[in-house]
Amino acid sequence: MRRLSLLLLKAAVSVLLLYLSLRSVNLAVVGASLSRFHPGWIALSLLVLTLQVGLMAVRWSEIAAVCGARLSLPGATQISFIASFFNQVLPSSVGGDAARIWLLARSDGSWANATYSVLIDRIVGVLVLALIVIACLPWSLELIQNPLARAVLLLIGAGSVGGAAVFLAMGVRHWPILDRFMPTRHLAAAARNAWRLCRSGQPVATVTVCSVAIHLLTVTSAWCCMKAVSAPVGFAPVLFLLPPVLLITTIPISIAGWGVRESSMVAAFSYAGLAQSDGLTLSILFGAVSFALGIIGGIVWIASGLKVQSFAPAPEAIADNP
Repeated sequence: MRRLSLLLLKAAVSVLLLYLSLRSVNLAVVGASLSRFHPGWIALSLLVLTLQVGLMAVRWSEIAAVCGARLSLPGATQISFIASFFNQVLPSSVGGDAARIWLLARSDGSWANATYSVLIDRIVGVLVLALIVIACLPWSLELIQNPLARAVLLLIGAGSVGGAAVFLAMGVRHWPILDRFMPTRHLAAAARNAWRLCRSGQPVATVTVCSVAIHLLTVTSAWCCMKAVSAPVGFAPVLFLLPPVLLITTIPISIAGWGVRESSMVAAFSYAGLAQSDGLTLSILFGAVSFALGIIGGIVWIASGLKVQSFAPAPEAIADNP
């Protein structure tokens, strides 16, 4: 009953935000843009996201090795494609992470190692995305003149980096108080693995390069969506505006990010002095391409024969694998 209530709440959030996004723009302009899109650019956008999954698999396999999980690169690639499917069909932007934990734990035999590797992978991705937002601030603040929007942009970037720093600090030294409770004990164990990754040399370099490349590919894919409708928006504005929107959509309050992504993109384009209709068009096309990638992931899942029966390991299952 609780899960159903949460699902209905997230669905309501998606519908409400979509309604507000659609009401604030000229739908006739959006419809005209979508009706004349160029399939070649959409295909290129999908290809770029497909290449991105490969880099995500490389990053995750490096992190999993540091955490002591047995995960080959082919296995990481297969599971990453399957996770892209669950990112689209589960009522959360982190549904794919739950699928990755389940599938890796089944093959590796350790819920803890699987959970640590996925948690660190998610935090690394958010951290590097936040650093990109901060690195782009000189140009973003020049593009965005609204004081409130500027404050939100600074808060998003600094808050994400601060959260990652607190997590990492938990692993720098041993904190006995954290071992008293199971959630904090495992969070501290994951943080120690993250700190070990930071001192690993080649693995951390690979993870960093892959993370930057992953986010640049996301921006490239979105830019291809703009080119598909011949929108007068260059690569630079997409680079400055999309990362903060992606940070916001990591908050699991809607279904697959729908609604949150559209409203955030419309607001970002508006504050940057760009057409709101272009922001909504970009969000719709990028969401559609992501959904197409999810379909590919669903095909990989069916072809693999793997089964995902549940995404919530029992507490004792994790406790038995410290």
